[in-house]
Amino acid sequence: QVQLVESGGGFVHPGGSLRLSCTASGFDFSKHAMSWYRQAPGPERELVATILRFGIPRNYADSVKGRFTIFRDDAKNTIYLQMNSLKPEDTAVYYCNTATVSGNHWGQGTQVTVSS
Repeated sequence: QVQLVESGGGFVHPGGSLRLSCTASGFDFSKHAMSWYRQAPGPERELVATILRFGIPRNYADSVKGRFTIFRDDAKNTIYLQMNSLKPEDTAVYYCNTATVSGNHWGQGTQVTVSS
């Protein structure tokens, strides 16, 4: 079955950086687009960035453009989210996501907290 496992979250001061990772299994990773979402306290989950096959990035949220970079390593079945110049409003649980023929899949999430 599809599994997505995020890591790399933590606590950082404003202006700091973090790199999130999501390692996937159970499907043909290189043939699927992958996304990062985030959810601050509240009901809505926000799309942060999507990366297509062949490493083509798409759909950065306006709030993270120029600060976050999504990239992938198909040899490791892993996507990354490099987050620079972090702000308190980036505080959220960050989720990895993909859609396959078997459905829409989410990881368990990793907490990112940005605070002084």
